[in-house]
Amino acid sequence: MNFIITATLKAVKELYNEELAESVINIQETRKEFEGQVTIVVFPITKVSKKSPEQTANEIGEYLVANVDDVTKFNVVKGFLNLSIAERYFLKQFNEEIMDQNFGSYKPNGKKVMVEYSSPNTNKPLHLGHVRNNLLGYSVAELLKAYG
Repeated sequence: MNFIITATLKAVKELYNEELAESVINIQETRKEFEGQVTIVVFPITKVSKKSPEQTANEIGEYLVANVDDVTKFNVVKGFLNLSIAERYFLKQFNEEIMDQNFGSYKPNGKKVMVEYSSPNTNKPLHLGHVRNNLLGYSVAELLKAYG
């Protein structure tokens, strides 16, 4: 969600004529009892806005909704600016991830794993349970191979 940080810095520059360091912008996941996906903690920004946290949050929220396509709406709760992000942003991120040729696989980490999955009793005939264990063991081995 770097675009939120960049847009917030731009909003502060345009609204209050002040440059802020990226480290000043504190972004968190919105708590479940509030609407939105992303929360900006506005208190550090009030030093440059010289306004109340609620007023600062409202001004920045209005700026972000007007100027950032992926921010659809906002609400302010006691100096915390909760932003709702458009579904298209998440779909775009998801599509970029799954279109990666190496999606779901990892680089080898150098650790070796031995998976022993079939050792039927040689004095008894094989049955369906043995086949099940063979297939489960093979599947686990292939998953571990893909995992690296």
